[in-house]
Amino acid sequence: MQRIRLRYTKRGRLRFTSHRDFQRAFERALRRAEVPMAYSAGFTPHPKVSYANAAPTGTGSEAEYLEIALTDARDPEKLRLLLDESMPVGLDIIDAVEARTPGLADRLTASVWELRLDGVSPEDAERAVDVFTAAESVEVRRKAKNGIRTFDARGAVASLEALGMRSGTPSEASGPQADRPTDQACAILRLVVRHVTPAVRPDDVLSGLRAVADLAPPVPAAVTRLAQGLFDEETGTVTDPLAPDREAAASSPAPSGDTAVAAAKASA
Repeated sequence: MQRIRLRYTKRGRLRFTSHRDFQRAFERALRRAEVPMAYSAGFTPHPKVSYANAAPTGTGSEAEYLEIALTDARDPEKLRLLLDESMPVGLDIIDAVEARTPGLADRLTASVWELRLDGVSPEDAERAVDVFTAAESVEVRRKAKNGIRTFDARGAVASLEALGMRSGTPSEASGPQADRPTDQACAILRLVVRHVTPAVRPDDVLSGLRAVADLAPPVPAAVTRLAQGLFDEETGTVTDPLAPDREAAASSPAPSGDTAVAAAKASA
């Protein structure tokens, strides 16, 4: 059995796609592309697909991950192209590797987010960021299934910075967030959040900015996840979670999956 790990995006209006909607679209793409999926046992078999830390509905993302299990070996890049052609535009399959190391979910320990605040000046955003980062803790409240929950939004934030944007001209540091016009000045926040329990989301950080610095954007923020992976405490960066699989592939150029493909071609 071969396992393939995929990176996909949620762009433009497709950021409003729920995780369940994506699952349905992806399973249709698997059938269209005639992927030799492995299935679970039982009365209602399902394709063996493992999703890892999906972004909330309404947020864009450049870094969503999943893993599929195949009964026959396939070239990861060719499989990626077939699946991408079968997916709606905006739900794009942008990377694929053969799984050669364990624990993909364990390597998703932090996320990099971009928050676009239309109607907020870079100066006001920078002032609010300074107040937030200087605080030892920032309590916020969120509605949960069991009522209102209060927790600290500051502790999970590894870094938070304000990036300026002039009217009509995206900042060079800005990410791929392009679902909104740039006809007014706005602020861009770059946020690195550790994955903790309870989870601290970008909207929790915005609630914290409102609580400690009275920063209240006139319209909802456009939020995009730029990356997620293992957090490097020394550099403060988030590393590529698929890198260990690529390194393993480079050190063993003829793994079992590729050998099976080569054998199949030789016998044809």
